[in-house]
Amino acid sequence: MITVDTNVIVRFLTQDDPRQYAKAFQLIRDAPRIFLSDTVILETEWVLRHAYGFSREEMHSAMTSLFGLENIVLRNTKALSTALAWYIDGSDFADALHLALCQHCQELFTFDKTFSRHIGTNLKCQVQLL
Repeated sequence: MITVDTNVIVRFLTQDDPRQYAKAFQLIRDAPRIFLSDTVILETEWVLRHAYGFSREEMHSAMTSLFGLENIVLRNTKALSTALAWYIDGSDFADALHLALCQHCQELFTFDKTFSRHIGTNLKCQVQLL
């Protein structure tokens, strides 16, 4: 199994540099298994949103398509699916991913009043405002 840096995923999703896109596409097409770390996923969302102006819907579509490739391996598919669902409903992606990955905890404490505004209440890890 191999892994890739954020810039490979960004080139693959945006196709903004034809030469680098061709290399990224070939690598992703030909590799039997590619592990995407949570940090690469988080950074990819940030870059696409801030540098490329991806809308919430475009981001959700890009991530869903990427995660659906048969050779893509994720550390926690269920948590990423949950985070994407909360994200498309209006949650900040980083907050959604953080909470989705922390469902083994009882409580998550934050000063952020909007942290769980778009996240359901049926959670194993309850968000508590300090």
